[in-house]
Amino acid sequence: MDLFAGVSVSNYDTAVAWYSQLLGAEPAFLPNDIEAVWELAEHRYLYIEVVPEHAGHAQHTLFVEDFEGTLAAIATRGLEPTTRETYENGVRHATFFDPDGNEVSYGGNP
Repeated sequence: MDLFAGVSVSNYDTAVAWYSQLLGAEPAFLPNDIEAVWELAEHRYLYIEVVPEHAGHAQHTLFVEDFEGTLAAIATRGLEPTTRETYENGVRHATFFDPDGNEVSYGGNP
């Protein structure tokens, strides 16, 4: 099964720059002039699409093995999470917001 998780944005260039900074890579491919796609893992993709009327409403959580390492790598690229929390069960969660207000969070095991 492949997964394509979409994020509506209002400005293509701003969104490509921000997601490249967050994800640490340029898009894997550009299907057209209003979409950009990053491959997060085999058959798992995050894409942006310019749809201004829907921008700012996405919520995605990427659960990673190396939570602290992932956040440290993102910090070296100039982004810090807006919030960091640890749930009662020990699961960790950090939230970033793109320029449109879309939420991209990272989660990690205790």
